[in-house]
Amino acid sequence: MKKFVIISFLFIQYSFLAQTNFLYEKPPTFSECDNVDLEMLQSCFDNKIFTHIFNTFNVPETVTSENYKGDVVVLFEVDKEGSFRVIYVDAVYESLKEEAKRVFDELPKIKPATYNGNPTFKQYSIPIKIPLVNQAVTTQDLSKSPANPNELTALEKASKTEYDSVNKKLTPYSRKEYKSQLNIPFTHSYYSRFDRSINLVGTNSHTASKPYVYEDVSRYYDFKAEKDSLKKGSDSFVSRKLWNERLVRVEAKHYWFAIDPIFDFEVGKDTDASFGTTYNNTRGVNIQGGLGKKFNFYASVFESQGRFPEYYNQYAESIKAVDEAGIVPGRGIAKRFNTDAFDYPVAEAYLSYTPVSFFNVQFGHGKNFIGDGYRSLFVSDVASPSPFLKLNTTFWKIKYTNTWMWLKDVRPSATDINGAYLSKYMATHFLSWNATKRLNIGFFESVIWAKTANRGFDINYINPIIFYRAIEFETGQDSGNAIMGLSAKYKINDNINVYGQFILDEFSLSDVSAGNKSWKNKNGYQLGIKYYNAFKLKNLMLQAEYNRVRPYTYSHNTTFLNYGHNNQSMAHLWGANFSEFILIGRYHYKRWFGNAKLVVGERGFDFNDGSDDFSYGGDIYRNYNERPYDTGVVIGQGNNTTTFFGNLQAGYVINPATNLRIFADVTFRDFNPEAQTVSTFKSNTVWFNFGIRTDLFNWYFDL
Repeated sequence: MKKFVIISFLFIQYSFLAQTNFLYEKPPTFSECDNVDLEMLQSCFDNKIFTHIFNTFNVPETVTSENYKGDVVVLFEVDKEGSFRVIYVDAVYESLKEEAKRVFDELPKIKPATYNGNPTFKQYSIPIKIPLVNQAVTTQDLSKSPANPNELTALEKASKTEYDSVNKKLTPYSRKEYKSQLNIPFTHSYYSRFDRSINLVGTNSHTASKPYVYEDVSRYYDFKAEKDSLKKGSDSFVSRKLWNERLVRVEAKHYWFAIDPIFDFEVGKDTDASFGTTYNNTRGVNIQGGLGKKFNFYASVFESQGRFPEYYNQYAESIKAVDEAGIVPGRGIAKRFNTDAFDYPVAEAYLSYTPVSFFNVQFGHGKNFIGDGYRSLFVSDVASPSPFLKLNTTFWKIKYTNTWMWLKDVRPSATDINGAYLSKYMATHFLSWNATKRLNIGFFESVIWAKTANRGFDINYINPIIFYRAIEFETGQDSGNAIMGLSAKYKINDNINVYGQFILDEFSLSDVSAGNKSWKNKNGYQLGIKYYNAFKLKNLMLQAEYNRVRPYTYSHNTTFLNYGHNNQSMAHLWGANFSEFILIGRYHYKRWFGNAKLVVGERGFDFNDGSDDFSYGGDIYRNYNERPYDTGVVIGQGNNTTTFFGNLQAGYVINPATNLRIFADVTFRDFNPEAQTVSTFKSNTVWFNFGIRTDLFNWYFDL
């Protein structure tokens, strides 16, 4: 069956002389049909049209090579002057449409149709058979309605085939997502697979602003080749869907989409817990697709219940929202499930549009990350997903990222009389500049301001190229919390690069020069190194990183303006007043993978024991004016705590198309505070865990 597109057209009125049955209407007439009887004029017209098509139409080579069989439907008219005009062409191939228009353009001017002796226009619909044949059927005169009132017109008959014809438009799935404007799901483990490719000396890539979009990375890394190299199993439907393909895949010329289930089923044992087993039970669905070449969409919906190692459960409860059971770090607000577990639904989605090659805009609900390290002191993905609007502009040696986020403060002190959480906003600028083929420099600034009775989303911060510190001074120093930062990355060679960040929350030159370790010197820095194909072992990546943030950084005297969302930091998950050293190793061979992580750190917590309720600068949600002293401020002050975290993980990728993997890991954590308090106590944990997971985001258990 053929698909006819329904369009509007004018019907030509006609009448009969009842006494003589003489028709006052004549069809258009070719000169070769001048001597043909009136009742045969239409057939003569038809034959001339089909003969011209058969002798003139050239089937494009691409259509012939693909052995295409079908129709090209042409809607045309002969106007009052006798000229042919194509109104619409419907065909699977664009080349067939162009050829049909060319053929009709070569038709000569003829005598127009007449009604009651006066020239008039006539419209016709004609199907051209492919492969080309000399058709002996007549065209359909669209001017006439069927004699039988229940009989359908030609266009109505065609419209009844429209639904069935959709399947005929489908094409083999070509995995368009790998060159689309969709984000590559950000997990440190998966990003390590192509991290070397985008960091080679001489590339003009920008690697700090994450998640990346496939289109940007596909210039350096062949995702299709990667997936093809991992192909296994037979060609049966079950084998393909289990090992290699997405569950539902649909593609046509102007659209595509894919649908997959999401799983995260885990079970484990925490030696420090009083309960039996840890577990996580996540079911969900992932939908992604594209409309045309410039517009893409993504959505993931998760329904989860979980009970984690004891230290993680206690932390989730300590940061809970009003009247809720807790907040699962990185996921969101949780209700109580049974008596000792959490129920935490999560949804992430976004729209991505690239109107021109150098500009992409995304609007959605999710996470962002800025930095080349495992941690970020600028913007990290350790907090819950939040609504965001992001603009990425790339040109010359520059990538400029503007992000606006809508955050929540869910503490009891931040709710209104109706129990609604306080809304606040965060705006960031990040400019990445490839100064040389080895050196990248980044400039960062951000500001957080709260929604109040007199202030909502401040239009001052919509400007994508203004300095936020200046706006903060204009609107009042207590109206926002502005932070500035500098980043750098240097490629020593193709296999080694070093990177770093520096964050500045507040700066007082007199206090720095005085050398008295003033509380006002709120800053932090990161230093790191990555070693690809380490020791000449392909696909082995080693990473070392040091992070250090002084007390009171990210906090504010107006506590609503802290650098957090849902009681979690928007930067480093430890907040402030800490130093840490991280070692990471990642290796993959075909579908097998292994990860190792070691974190050693020193932190300073508050006592909050009734006799000492000062803020020592680690909790970014506290007012920094509650500090015990102004000078002599050092990292680790307060309840000094040493922490050791180690994790070993090994697994197998079941389906590379969806990143479904099976894994087993063991975690050791030693948390040793100087003094045990209600919220800070010693723990020594060994956690064994096994699971199968669709890996779409990072879990951070190294609290």
